[in-house]
Amino acid sequence: MGNSALKAHLETSQKTGVFQLTGKSLSEFPEELQRLTGNLRTVDLSNNKIEVLPSFIGSFIQLKSLSINYNKLMTLPDEIGKLKKLETLNLNGNQLQRLPASVGQLSALRTLCLSGNRFREFPSGLGTLRHLDLLDLSKNQISAVPVEVSSLQVIEINLNQNQLSTVAPELSRCPRLKVLRLEENCLELSAIPVSIFTESQVSLLSLEGNLFEVKKVQDLEGYDKYMERFTATKKKFA
Repeated sequence: MGNSALKAHLETSQKTGVFQLTGKSLSEFPEELQRLTGNLRTVDLSNNKIEVLPSFIGSFIQLKSLSINYNKLMTLPDEIGKLKKLETLNLNGNQLQRLPASVGQLSALRTLCLSGNRFREFPSGLGTLRHLDLLDLSKNQISAVPVEVSSLQVIEINLNQNQLSTVAPELSRCPRLKVLRLEENCLELSAIPVSIFTESQVSLLSLEGNLFEVKKVQDLEGYDKYMERFTATKKKFA
């Protein structure tokens, strides 16, 4: 991309607070953006070839939405935790295997999308994100939902297309969890915690494509209780 084109983008962004440069084969995060750290609210650099997020990302203190989908990121800098106003972080289709602990400091975060990365373990340290509504971890290689998930404040967790074989019963303690997507994993019927039906707030549970016939779920203890929540939610949105 020529300097004049980038300059034009920067001038527009200065006025709008939005910088969008997608599908341009960029190999680096544009350094020129540092001039706009005070007023950028949205940055979208999806569908490029960026391998590294620079440490100066932490200086974009007004940023509310950061999308770097379908790039080549393998790690995130610790400085990302400085984005105290960030509400949406979209990092689908990268090569991430873990998150820095500082992600737990993103106190305004509502949406965290990490689909299609290389996570083998459920990321830890997200229980401090009190406003997180959606956590999308679909299309990774996660094999277990650990006990620590009980501290999560999310409304929806998407774990479709992973390699899950175990789900900790503590998942049912997530106080705000309403939607749980576990499609296309390696779950046996016995691996589905009964507490999700009997004790949780979950009103939509997706289990298609596992190692059992979905209709057998109806025989599990507490299924009726779950269906009451499911029906009540459906009526609310009808």
